[in-house]
Amino acid sequence: MVDKGTKGKRARVVPLIGNVRDLVQQRIDAAHGRPDARLFTGPRGGRITTAVLRDATHWDEVVSELGLEHLRRHALRHTGLTWMADAGVPVHVLRTIAGHGSLTTTQRYLHPDRRTITAAGDALSAYLRAPRSPGGPQSRAL
Repeated sequence: MVDKGTKGKRARVVPLIGNVRDLVQQRIDAAHGRPDARLFTGPRGGRITTAVLRDATHWDEVVSELGLEHLRRHALRHTGLTWMADAGVPVHVLRTIAGHGSLTTTQRYLHPDRRTITAAGDALSAYLRAPRSPGGPQSRAL
């Protein structure tokens, strides 16, 4: 599916979670295989603009009710990439999904929470407690 050009002017492939796949497939089926058809349209049939999206999702009201007036929709991109990283998706794959030119840019999008950092410490502790063969990592570290 191709719509407007990306900021980096490159096409990219993005994963769809299971809950969204069926909806997208229904929209593809409704387009009857027309490659130029828009799967989702604004109220007058055109491209979905930022303003249309904000109004359709009642963004301002929702974030206000949640007490998160500072939250911007772009922050959801950071959240999605962070969740994928927490799920074990390698950073070089995240870079491709995000359409970033460098790993440095992708790393700026990742914001591990305290639980993830604690889990990393637990994983290191378990690794260090595991028995090793002679000459393995424990013998060199000691």
